[in-house]
Amino acid sequence: MVIKIVFLICFFAIMLGIGIFARKHARNVGDFVLGGRAVGPWLTAFAYGTSYFSAVVFVGYAGQFGWKYGISATWIGIGNAFIGSLLAWVVLGRRTRVMTNHLKSATMPDFFGSRFDSKGIKIAASAISFIFLVPYTASVYNGLSRLFEMAFNIPYWVCVLSMAALTGVYVIMGGYMATAINDFIQGIIMLFGIIAIIGAVLSQQGGFLAAFGKLAELESDIPVTLGQQGVFTSILGPDPINLLGVVVLTSLGTWGLPQMVHKFYTIDSEKSIKTGTIISTIFALVIAGGSYFLGGFGRLFDNQAIYNEQGGVIYDAIVPHMLHSLSDALVGVVIILVLSASMSTLSSLVLTSSSTLTLDFIKGFIYKDMNEKKQLGIMKLFIVFFIMVSVILALDPPVFIAQLMGISWGALAGAFLAPLLYGLYWKRVTRAAVWASFITGVGITSTNMIFGYIGSPINAGAIAMVAGLVIVPVVSILTPSMNKDKIDSVFECYDEAVASHKDK
Repeated sequence: MVIKIVFLICFFAIMLGIGIFARKHARNVGDFVLGGRAVGPWLTAFAYGTSYFSAVVFVGYAGQFGWKYGISATWIGIGNAFIGSLLAWVVLGRRTRVMTNHLKSATMPDFFGSRFDSKGIKIAASAISFIFLVPYTASVYNGLSRLFEMAFNIPYWVCVLSMAALTGVYVIMGGYMATAINDFIQGIIMLFGIIAIIGAVLSQQGGFLAAFGKLAELESDIPVTLGQQGVFTSILGPDPINLLGVVVLTSLGTWGLPQMVHKFYTIDSEKSIKTGTIISTIFALVIAGGSYFLGGFGRLFDNQAIYNEQGGVIYDAIVPHMLHSLSDALVGVVIILVLSASMSTLSSLVLTSSSTLTLDFIKGFIYKDMNEKKQLGIMKLFIVFFIMVSVILALDPPVFIAQLMGISWGALAGAFLAPLLYGLYWKRVTRAAVWASFITGVGITSTNMIFGYIGSPINAGAIAMVAGLVIVPVVSILTPSMNKDKIDSVFECYDEAVASHKDK
C-alpha cells in the first residue's frame, strides 16, 4: 500500500507543478486554447495519443473486445495506429493546421462556421459538441472504479473527485500547454506501463506460447462459430464482420472528433507535422495494440468475479481481474497508467467543451463583444462546470446517459468527419451537404439508441461515418455551390508552407 500511495503522491505533485509552470503560456485566449500554435511535434503527438486512449480503452474496450474476439482484437489496435493515427496525420494534419490558422479558427465549430460562411452551422456544431462531449467526458471515469477498489479498497467517489479536482486545477492554471506537457509525461508512463503489464500477465500463464496454447484449446460460445476450438487465436477471430465495425469506429472515428482534430490546430510547423506523424503512430501501435492484445487473453482468467447475478459477463471487470494478483509495485504502475490515460483524455475533453461553448456559442451568438479577459474567465468557469457535470454523471449515471455514452463517439464522428475531410480538400462542398451530414450522423446513432434497428451501437456509429462520406459529395453535387470568390479566398492558404512560430 505504501508503494502505491507514494506513486500517487508523486504523480499528483508532478501534474500540479506543470500546471503552475505553464501559467506563463496561458495569458490570452490563443495561448490558453491553442498553446499559441507553437507546440512541438513530441508534445503534439503525445497529446494526440493520450487523448485517443483513455481508461475506456484499457479497461472497457480491451476487456470487452478481447473477450469477444480473442487475439484478433489486436487488429483494433493496429487499425487505431495506421488509420486513426498515421492516416489521420497524413490526410488531415497539414491542411487542418494551415486552413484553421488562415481562418483564425480555434475550435471545430468555429472552423465549420468560417469555412462554410454560416453562423447556423457554427451554432449547430457547437450544440452537437456540447451534447455528446459531456457524457463522453463522464465515461472516462468508469474504467477507474474497479481498479481503485482492487488496489486501495477506497470508495469510487473519492477517486472520481480527486481526479476531477486535479485535472481542473492544472487545466485552469496552464490551459492547453499544461495539458500538452502533462500528456507527454503521462504518455511515457503509459508506454512503459503497458509493456510491463503484458509481460507480467502472460507470465502468470507460463509465458506467451503457453498462454497462446491454452487460448487455442477454448471452445467458442459465439453464435457464428459455436463450439469450435482455435477461433480465439485465429487471424480474424470468431466474428470478423463485427470486428471490422469496431476497427472502423475506433480508427476512422478520430478523424471527426473535435478534441482530436484540435491537436492539428496547435502544432508549430510543417516539419513538426511529419515528425509528429511517426511518433503518434508508434505510440498508438504500442498502447492500443498492447491493450487489445492483453485483453485477448481475458478468457484464460475466467472466474465468477467477472459475472453478474444473471450470469452475464461484466466486461469492465475482466482486465482488473487479470491484474489482481500482480505485485504491489506493478499494481501501482497500473493505477498510474490508467490515471494517466484518463486524465489526459479528460483534460482534452473539458478544454474542448469549454472553449467550444465560450467561443462558438456565448461569444459568437449571445455576447459578441467579450474582451480577452472575459473570454478566459468564462472559459475557466465552463471548465469547472463541465467537470462538475461529468462527476455527477459518473457517480450516479442514469440509464439514458449510459446509453448516450455509447453513441457519443459515433454521433460526433458521424456528423463532423465528412464535412471536415471534404471541406479541407474540395471547394465544391455546400452548406446543404454539411447540414445533411450533421442530421445523418446524429440521426442514425440517436434513433438507433431508441429503436435498435442496427444490432450494435458500434456498428451504428461506423455506418453513420460511412454514410456521411457518401452523402456529403452527393448532396454537394445536387445543391448550389458557394460563392466562388469566397471559397477561393479560403483555399489560397494552401499556396504557402506552414511557418513555425519562431519564424514569424
